[in-house]
Amino acid sequence: MIPFTHLHVHSQYSILDGAASVDALVGKAKKDGMTALALTDHGTMFGIKEFHAACKKYGIKPILGCETYVAERSINDKKDKIDRSGDHLILLAKNNKGYRNLVKLISIANNEGFYYKPRIDKTLLEEYSEGLIVSSSCLGGEIPTLILKNQIAEAEESILWFKRVFGSDYYLELQRHPSELLQQREDVYDKQIQVNKVIVTLAKKYGVKIIATNDVHFTNAEDADAHDLLICLNTGKDFDDPNRMRYTKQEWFKTQQEMNELFSDVPEAILNTSEIVEKTEDYELN
Repeated sequence: MIPFTHLHVHSQYSILDGAASVDALVGKAKKDGMTALALTDHGTMFGIKEFHAACKKYGIKPILGCETYVAERSINDKKDKIDRSGDHLILLAKNNKGYRNLVKLISIANNEGFYYKPRIDKTLLEEYSEGLIVSSSCLGGEIPTLILKNQIAEAEESILWFKRVFGSDYYLELQRHPSELLQQREDVYDKQIQVNKVIVTLAKKYGVKIIATNDVHFTNAEDADAHDLLICLNTGKDFDDPNRMRYTKQEWFKTQQEMNELFSDVPEAILNTSEIVEKTEDYELN
C-alpha cells in the first residue's frame, strides 16, 4: 500500500458545511497510521491553532491550509455577480513564511475581499506566494470549471500562470466520489471523471504533478446523513426539497487503504501526497 495523506479537509470550522471535529479527524489519521494531515477549511483559519495542538498531541505533522475563494477579476470589483463567490483553491503553508503569507491572504479576504464569500485574487496570490503550496481544488476550482465549459485553452493558460508563480509547488487535484445516489453520480462523479481525464493529460503536457484528494466534510461514512441535515440548515431548505443542495455522501475521511483502492489506476496521485508532506516544515505557531 502506498502511504497517503489527506490534503483537502474540512472541519466544523467550515461553518454549517463541515461536520467533523478537529480531534476526530486527527485521531482517525493517527489510528490509520498517517504521519501527517492538512486542514483546509472554507475561507477561514479559525481551527488552525486547535488543529496544530491536536496534531502535536497525536504525533502527526500538521499541514496548515485553507480552501480559498479566488475572484475571477479583482476583489475590488463587486458589481458583477460573476464574482459572487470565486473559484476554489487549496493553499498549504510549507514553512513559517508561507504560514504568515497565508494568514495575510485570509485576513485580506475577510476584511477587504468579502462579497458573499471571503475572496482573494490572483494579484494577491502572486504578491504573497512565497512559502505556499497550491492545488487546483474540487469541481468548484478554476481549472475544473474551465474544463467542464470545454474551455481547454483557457485552462491551459491558467495552469501556466500557476506554474509560473508557484513552480513545482503547484499541483493538480483528482477527486472521485462514486455516489450511490443517481443524481449526485451524474452531477458530481461523472463530471469528476470527465475533468480528471483532461487534468491527467494537461499535467503530463505541462509537467505538473497530480495528487489524489477526497473532499472531506465528515469523519466516518455513517456520518453522511447528519451532514446532509447540516447542509439543509446551511441552505435554508427543507429536507424533502427535491431541488436542494446535496453532497455525494462520499465525503468522509477515507483510510489510506480506501484511497489506494479508489485511485489504484493512478498510483502517482497517491504517492505525490507524500512529496507535499516532505516539503512541509514542522514549524511552531507564533
